[in-house]
Amino acid sequence: MQNAHSLEHLIPEAEAEFAACANVNDLENAKARYLGKSGALTEALKGLGKLSNEERPAAGAAINVVKQAVEAALKARRDAILMAEQNLQLASETLDVTLPARGQQAGGLHPVSLTLARIEKLFHSIGFDVAEGPEIESDFYNFTALNIPENHPARAMHDTFYVDTADGKLDHVLRTHTSPVQVHYMQNAMKDKSGPPLKIIAPGRVYRVDSDATHSPMFHQVEGLWVDEDVSFANLKGVVQDFLQRFFERDDLQVRFRPSFFPFTEPSAEMDMSWNGGWLEIGGCGMVHPEVFKHVGIDAEKYRGFAFGLGVERLTMLRYGVNDLRHFFNNDLRFLQQFGR
Repeated sequence: MQNAHSLEHLIPEAEAEFAACANVNDLENAKARYLGKSGALTEALKGLGKLSNEERPAAGAAINVVKQAVEAALKARRDAILMAEQNLQLASETLDVTLPARGQQAGGLHPVSLTLARIEKLFHSIGFDVAEGPEIESDFYNFTALNIPENHPARAMHDTFYVDTADGKLDHVLRTHTSPVQVHYMQNAMKDKSGPPLKIIAPGRVYRVDSDATHSPMFHQVEGLWVDEDVSFANLKGVVQDFLQRFFERDDLQVRFRPSFFPFTEPSAEMDMSWNGGWLEIGGCGMVHPEVFKHVGIDAEKYRGFAFGLGVERLTMLRYGVNDLRHFFNNDLRFLQQFGR
């Protein structure tokens, strides 16, 4: 075995070799020559078994002194390399906090949201409250309570999104209009004895199987309801015309009614407004059908009411000059940013 004291020369050799290493990988290769499986110090430790019992303690102690010095030099160089790499990374990622901030671009409301807010504000100014309801409705609230018979085309699968329930029955739908909100509201008003009279609008999302430049599977409606003892068709026309004139800021805007049919109103009418020298259909309306009042417990002999429905996207398109409904839902910032300034 090599004399243990003769191993002391390994200390300056290792220090010099470690100091020449530029990175951790080079340092690990250098370490192997001294502390690896076949390294000089490892071989020396293996040779202790060949020494006599008297020689072994002193030789082992001398080897350990050299081993500890080499390990200390290794650790010092490794720390120095890691520190240098960290400083280099910090220098490359330095952020100059004295630079002016980039700023944060302000967002804006969606054009449909702007229209909904305007609608609610205008109707609130003439005494209408805003009512909300669930978007998944039972067959009863979406159809039956509104006097829509079982054979009505609106119930057809190609017009309505039906929702599977746990028992497999197709008795729930994505609401096709916001009229069910009116039914809920009237029911609750009769339960807590808070009305009639009732004046509400019911804005919100509705769903129908339809999609093109002027239709979307999901769109927004606002429906209005006024129930009192002396409500008339004249009140209905006055409210709708006043709203449209204020919404479009045009005092010359006129409204006309054309006879129509809706199961939940009687009589019923289509609403047209004067627009660009002609007439444009804007929604449907009518006097609340007595059968609807019967479902919610309102005395049809004492109270009368009117209801109307308007398409929010249609109003938005006309107000902002948009010619394709799909722009509202494509999430194209070039389109949407026009309304957020």
